[in-house]
Amino acid sequence: MLNNKFFVAVLIGCCIISGTLFAQDKTVDQIVAVIGSNVVLKSDIEEVYLQNQAQGMTSDGDMKCEILEQLLVENLMVAEAQLDTLIIVTDNQINQQLDARIQYFIQHLGSEKEVENYFKKPIVQLKSELKDIINNELLSSQMKNKIIEKATVTPSEVRYFFKNIPEDQIPTINAQYEYAQISIVPTVSEAEENAIKDKLRDIKRRVENGENFSMFAVLYSECPSAKSGGDLGYFGKATMDPAFSAAAFALKPGQISNVVKSEAGYHIIQMTDRMGDKIRCKHILLKPEVKIEEKEKLANKLDSIADCIRKGKLSFEEAAFRFSTDKNSRNGGGMVINPQDMSTKFEVEMLPPEVSKVLTNLEINEISKPFFATDDKGRDVIEIVKLINKTPAHKANITEDYQLISDRFLEKKKNDLIQDWISKRQSKTYIRIDETYQNCDFKYKNWIK
Repeated sequence: MLNNKFFVAVLIGCCIISGTLFAQDKTVDQIVAVIGSNVVLKSDIEEVYLQNQAQGMTSDGDMKCEILEQLLVENLMVAEAQLDTLIIVTDNQINQQLDARIQYFIQHLGSEKEVENYFKKPIVQLKSELKDIINNELLSSQMKNKIIEKATVTPSEVRYFFKNIPEDQIPTINAQYEYAQISIVPTVSEAEENAIKDKLRDIKRRVENGENFSMFAVLYSECPSAKSGGDLGYFGKATMDPAFSAAAFALKPGQISNVVKSEAGYHIIQMTDRMGDKIRCKHILLKPEVKIEEKEKLANKLDSIADCIRKGKLSFEEAAFRFSTDKNSRNGGGMVINPQDMSTKFEVEMLPPEVSKVLTNLEINEISKPFFATDDKGRDVIEIVKLINKTPAHKANITEDYQLISDRFLEKKKNDLIQDWISKRQSKTYIRIDETYQNCDFKYKNWIK
């Protein structure tokens, strides 16, 4: 199976309709497959294959066969979706996906200029060619969702499914940790705040006098967007910090904001374009440094809080509510939620490095000493953590791992529905695959007739 599935899907989508997005001038091409009224060209497969190699992607099987099959499935889905009057793709949906796609390319390749060099065409032309492609991707996605929308599982089905898994195929569950935290952002001195603001004001003045905003972003910004000149792409109001959004959406194209304070630090923002309810901006983020004395003072305070909890003078839940500055956990007694599945369980690889180093050495209900870490906004914080529960690595069982087993059974049901749907469409659709690909070990059978 191909690794880095999102980028693979992007590249395949970019070839499915036009077959020319990555292509150089070609006078001769080979039809690898015919499916209904559509064709898949050898260049479609070769171009995706070359891009995958350039990105270091690998496959457990034959990558070119996998690419061909994904193109075949995509064509079936799109053809059916176009006949379904209930499946509709709006311009707003296309534009959202288009913005995300271009931003992905910019982040992956480094800058707009690098994207244009990579695809050998201007961004404007690239966007124009991507619109039809994204339209078809959305049609295919909606068709797939319609196929699996009625898939459900019952507890009795889950138990029966698990009972019939061969012993050697029962998955091993890695050790999982549940923990609570008290996390505090250190106070920044007024002198440090003023120095940051003065630096940003000076940059704003210099840009307004003709210097390049992107250059300053590359040189000084502490946001990952610095490598692309501070460009954040198009975004809606709800996707950013409220203070940042309020300042950004008040700007006119080309205008630069005053200094804005967000949870991440201090910014100046330059609005570059507006499209419907979205805007495109560049920004420069500077994060104030906290003096070591302040960190040590806060660490001592947290140490005292932890000692009070250990002596029963204060519950961890109450202390989290009173002292923690982490909005995501303080109201839940400090309990940390896994953003990937919204559960309270984390495997070691999912934990922040500083947390995993401490947590894996605690006993259940033990509270750590204070330690320095970085939160999800990139800020320096000081924390104590409490290990709530640890589930050792084990073979899955229906008692401890019901939800995981249920999810896997539901996924199997969805895959079975898709397989059944594809099989029926294969039998009703004219399909011819060139002999050079007839030995492929396809996931879905009956492509070869």
